[in-house]
Amino acid sequence: MSFSAITDGWMLHHAGGDIPASFAAIPAHPIPATVPGVVHTDLLAAGLIPDPYVDDNEALLAWIGHNAWAYETTFTWSPDGETVHDLVAEGLDTVAHVTLNGVEIARTRNQHRTYRWRVDGILREGENRLRVEFASPIAYAREREAVLGERPHSYEHPFNAIRKSACNFGWDWGPALVTSGIWRLIGIDAWSGCRLAAVRPQTGVGGDPRRLRVEVEVQREAAGEVAVRAEVAGSVLEAVVAAEATSAVLEAVIPDAELWWPRGYGAPALSSLVVTAGPDRWEKRIGFRAVEIDTTPDDDGAPFVVRLNGRDVYVRGANWIPEDTFFSRITRERLAERFRDTTDAGMNLLRVWGGGIYESDDFYDLADENGILVWQDFLLACAAYSEDAELWDEFAAEARDNVTRLAPHASLVVWNGGNENIWGWVDWKWRPRLRGATWGEGYYQELFPGVVADLAPATPYSPGSPYGFSRYVHPNDPAHGTTHIWDVWNEVDYDVYRDYRPRFVSEFGFQGPPAWSTLFSVVHDEPADPYGPLMLVHQKAVDGNGKLERGLGSHIAAPRTIDDWHWATQLNQARAVAFGIAHFRSLHPLNQGAIVWQLNDCWPVISWAAVDSHGHRKPLWHALRAVFADRFASFQPREEGLVLALHDDHDDEWTGTVALRRLTLDGVERARVERPVRVAARSAALLEVPEEVRTTEDAAQEVLVAELPGGGRAFWFFAEDPALALDPEPVSVSVRAVDGCYEATAVARAVAKDVTLLVDRVHPAARVDRALVTLLPGESAVFRIDAPAGLDAEAFGRAPVLRSANDLVPVARPALR
Repeated sequence: MSFSAITDGWMLHHAGGDIPASFAAIPAHPIPATVPGVVHTDLLAAGLIPDPYVDDNEALLAWIGHNAWAYETTFTWSPDGETVHDLVAEGLDTVAHVTLNGVEIARTRNQHRTYRWRVDGILREGENRLRVEFASPIAYAREREAVLGERPHSYEHPFNAIRKSACNFGWDWGPALVTSGIWRLIGIDAWSGCRLAAVRPQTGVGGDPRRLRVEVEVQREAAGEVAVRAEVAGSVLEAVVAAEATSAVLEAVIPDAELWWPRGYGAPALSSLVVTAGPDRWEKRIGFRAVEIDTTPDDDGAPFVVRLNGRDVYVRGANWIPEDTFFSRITRERLAERFRDTTDAGMNLLRVWGGGIYESDDFYDLADENGILVWQDFLLACAAYSEDAELWDEFAAEARDNVTRLAPHASLVVWNGGNENIWGWVDWKWRPRLRGATWGEGYYQELFPGVVADLAPATPYSPGSPYGFSRYVHPNDPAHGTTHIWDVWNEVDYDVYRDYRPRFVSEFGFQGPPAWSTLFSVVHDEPADPYGPLMLVHQKAVDGNGKLERGLGSHIAAPRTIDDWHWATQLNQARAVAFGIAHFRSLHPLNQGAIVWQLNDCWPVISWAAVDSHGHRKPLWHALRAVFADRFASFQPREEGLVLALHDDHDDEWTGTVALRRLTLDGVERARVERPVRVAARSAALLEVPEEVRTTEDAAQEVLVAELPGGGRAFWFFAEDPALALDPEPVSVSVRAVDGCYEATAVARAVAKDVTLLVDRVHPAARVDRALVTLLPGESAVFRIDAPAGLDAEAFGRAPVLRSANDLVPVARPALR
C-alpha cells in the first residue's frame, strides 16, 4: 500500500479569458509549473509577471483571477502488485475539471476538501496524461451568486457563493490576488484488500482525559470481516468490523497515558497511536486531555471558560490568518517560526479564523508539540450564506472531511461555526436585503454541531464568534460568552477599552505599520508619504491611515516626518493593545481571556499583526510579551481610586512586597510606600494605592512606579506624553560586536519611555531581543542584536534606529499632514 505523489513534469497552460496586452506573451506556450502551487507563483517563477506584492502590482495582475488555466503532466505507471488505484487530490483551488488519459474523472467546486477517485481501467501501463483545468473563480462565484441569490458579503467579490478561502478575494489586511491551482498534493494511492478510510481518535471521552475512543472506517474490495487493532501507551485495543459494516469503535481507559497540557500548565505529552486494519497501517501522535467550555449562566451573564483536564485555562491568544497569500508557499519552517513567536510571547492559544483555510497538518502538529491550544473556525466569515442543497452538501462534505483530519490533535479544543455572521444577521442590516432568504443559521445551529457531535464528540462546539450562548441575548454582548471589540480602532479612542467588562474577548486590535525594511521593500513612493498612492495599496482598511492618525489622540503628538509617523504609529499600536489586555486581566476572574487580532501577516502591509510578513516582531509583539506574562501587574483607575491590579497566572502563589514610588522624571523620589501582597495561584488581587504616592505635585514632571515581587515593574504616568516634560534625548548607547552578534547598552540620564532599536533599518535580517524598555535615570539595558557581521555597529545606537517615546515630544514645527 503506497501513495505516489505526482510532482514532476507539470506544465501550466492559459485556458481562456482576456489577457492585457502587456502580458501578451503568456498564452503563446505552456510554462513549467510547480505542484503543489498556484498560477501566480508559476508565472512569477517564469519571469512573466512582476512580484505581486510590490507597489501596485496587485491591481496590475487582477486579470489572472478572471482567466481559466490548466495544469497538465505525463507520468509513468507500471503494475505494482496492488489491485486498487485511486487518484487522490488533497487540494484543488477551486473550480476544477480533472481528466486522466482524456477521460473525465471529476468536476470539483471546493478548495477545502480532499477528493478520491478510483482510476483502475483508466490508468494504464506506461505513460499517462493527467490534466486539471481551472475555471475563473471570480466568474464562477458571480455565476453562482446569480443562481443562489445575492446575499450580503464583505468587499467586492461574492466569496460566499463559492467554497474558496474568503480572504483570497481580498480583505482589510490582504490583497485580492485570486488564485487557481493544485495547491496541495495529488497522486496515486495504491492498495489491496482493505484500507483505513478514516481514523478518528478522541481523548477525554466522558470527561476522563485517559479515556480513548477510536472510530475506524474501512474500505474494502470484497465483503468480509476486518480485524482492527490499536496500540498506544502500552495498551492494546482490538475490534472487528463486521462483514456488513464499514466501521468499528475501539474504546478504553489508557491507564499509563501521560496527560497533554497547554503551555504554562504542564508538558504537552504526546503518545504514538498505531492503528492497523488488514495490511493498512495508520500512525499519529495524540495527546490525552479532556476539554470543556463552561458557558453556564451566572449573576454577571454567561462566562466562556476553557477547561483542560479539570483546570480552568486563562486564554492569552492571537487570531491566525494564512501565513502567505499563496498558500502553497507556506512551509513547516515558516510555521515553526510563527509558533516560536507565539510561545515566546507567552501565548497559549491560536484561533484559526473563518476567512482563511483549514491549515496543514504541520500547523496542528506544531500546536500539539508546543502546547498551543487551537480554536478552529469553520470557514465562513462576514457574510450571509445560502443554505440551498448546492452549498449545504459542500459544507457537509467539507466539515466531515476536516473534522476527521483534525480529530487526532490534542491542541484542537474548540470548533466554531463561523466569524461574525450571527452578529451580522442581528446588527448589519442584512434582513431587509435577504427578504426571508436563508443566511447560514442552519450551518451554525444544525449542520456543524451535528458533524462535531458525530465525529468529534469530545471537542466543544460554539455556533459563532462573537456569541452569547443564548438566542435571547445580543451575540456581541460583552457580558455573555465571546465578544469582538471593534469600536476601538474604528470609532473611538483606545481608553474606551476600560468601559468594557467582557467575559472573553475573541477579537480586538489596533493597526500599525510593519518593520521599516518590510514596508519599503514593496512601497516606492517618492517621496515616502503615509498617504502616497503606493503606500495606500498596502493599507487595506477603510480610511486606515486616517484612523492611525486620529488614533494617536492625546497619547502621542502628531508626527513631523515619515520616520516619526512610522515609529509613532507602531508605538501607538503596541500601547493600545497592551492597554486593553491590561484592563481585561485586571477583571479576572470575570474575564477569562483575550485573543488579539492578529498574530501574523500574509504579505507586506499596514495591519493589526504583531509579526510582519518578513518575520519582524513589531513593537506590538514586545508589548504582548509583557502583558501576557504569567505574572502581570498594571495600575488601573477604579471608582474608589487608583489600584494596582495583579494577576498570577501561575501554579504558585505570588507573594512579597510591592514598593510604590513617586519619582520626578529626573529621578528624585518624592514619596514611597511598601505593601505586602499575596496573590493565590491562578488568581488576581487589587491593591489600593495610598494617597501619598497616587497624588502628584506636578503631573508633567512625575511618574509612579511599582516594583513587583520577583522583579518587574508597572508604571503610571500622570499625564499623556505630549504633556510630559520628557527629555528628548534621554539615553546614550554604546554598541560592540560580541559572540557573533551585537550588544547595544543604553544608559538613561532621565526617564526614557519605551526605548526601542529598529534594527532592521541597519540590515533587513537584523533582529533584536527586546523593545519598549522604560528606564529610570541612571539605569541601563542591554539589547542583543542578531545581524550579519561587518555592519556599522554604531548605527544601531543612533537615530533613526534608536527611538523612544521621548523623541516624539512636541516641538514648534508643522506636523506631518
